[in-house]
Amino acid sequence: MSRPQVKSWDIFCRIVDNFGDIGICWRLSQQLANEHSLQVRLFIDDLFIASKIIIGLNPAIQSQAINNVEICSWPESDTAIQPANVVIETFGCELPDVYVEELCAQRGQPEKTIWINLEYLSAETWVSDFHAKPSRHPSLPLTKYFFFPGFRHDTGGLMREANLIAERDAFLSSQTMQDEFWQDISTKKNADSIKISLFYYPQAPVNNLLLALKQRKEPIDLYLPFNGNIATLNDFLTDFELILGQDLYVENLTIHPIPFLSQKNYDRLLWACDLNFVRGEDSWIRAILAGKPFIWQPYIQTDETHIKKLNAFLDVYTKKAAAEEKSTLYQTHLTWSQEPISSNQFELSQLPFAESKSDKAEPWQDLINHLPALQAYATQRTKAFATQPDLATKLVIFSENLAENKV
Repeated sequence: MSRPQVKSWDIFCRIVDNFGDIGICWRLSQQLANEHSLQVRLFIDDLFIASKIIIGLNPAIQSQAINNVEICSWPESDTAIQPANVVIETFGCELPDVYVEELCAQRGQPEKTIWINLEYLSAETWVSDFHAKPSRHPSLPLTKYFFFPGFRHDTGGLMREANLIAERDAFLSSQTMQDEFWQDISTKKNADSIKISLFYYPQAPVNNLLLALKQRKEPIDLYLPFNGNIATLNDFLTDFELILGQDLYVENLTIHPIPFLSQKNYDRLLWACDLNFVRGEDSWIRAILAGKPFIWQPYIQTDETHIKKLNAFLDVYTKKAAAEEKSTLYQTHLTWSQEPISSNQFELSQLPFAESKSDKAEPWQDLINHLPALQAYATQRTKAFATQPDLATKLVIFSENLAENKV
């Protein structure tokens, strides 16, 4: 007996935090369409912002096809839409009322469409208990399923294209591809320098980081996406001005203000650097899969909920790390995501696991000193995560199983 067809998918995305939500939705839409041969419509509430991520998107056109995905503007209240076999409501964005009405009116068969709410990625242990669980609508004959990406086998996995690791390895083994990449983003590469990409929320203690890096003897190239966060460097760059495309030299540091990158080129930046500072979700996932040392800054939340998420991730990520590398990763991550603290205020004993050392080096110096060991560990962890089923594949299998049970 053949399995039920779940060939048409609708994905709804509200752009809340800059480009993170649309970045995730666009990657997922392309993977479902091109690797799983599905008919995908991606509904977006702000086509102008989306056009910064989706190359070739015209914000003035309400419906257009790019890379085998139909991209549509958010439905108006009087627009009737035939629901797809599967609808994904991303990050609790809530489906348009008109779409929910159509779900209820499906030829007298409510729930013919499978309704999935795709949640944010988390390593917290409670995720496994809620993953793939149904939630009955309080007043309508509809059921929504909550799908949690995650790092454990009993969660929804990580977003990862089938050829991503092979593409990364090909890039890292080809000097020609790397040279072409640096030319594409109009910047220079120093073969002997430590290369760092820096993408962060304004709350990060970035000036403390740069002051620490400036104390190093070796040359350091810092690649800085040119956005609103540039203003947070004013304390460090009191006598300088950052201009897009113009390198800035501060002792051993060369700061490269670079333009907004496509997703393809941002992936390559992560692959090409020795250390990556990332934030939110999309760049975080790509840093994990880049196989390079990284520092993640979660989205800032009240009551330090983001610190709980950070600690949960570090518990998973550093599970097999040696004591020194584990200490370094905890110190630097927590320093980066909490209120800025000076080295003499930092107590290693505050960490959840480590020995106390009164002469412990300032966190950022310690991070640079441990880069070779952290590189080896990052390679190991990436290989482990890359062997797990990916998010898109798990979504497809889950929807097919649900459809089979409904027939």
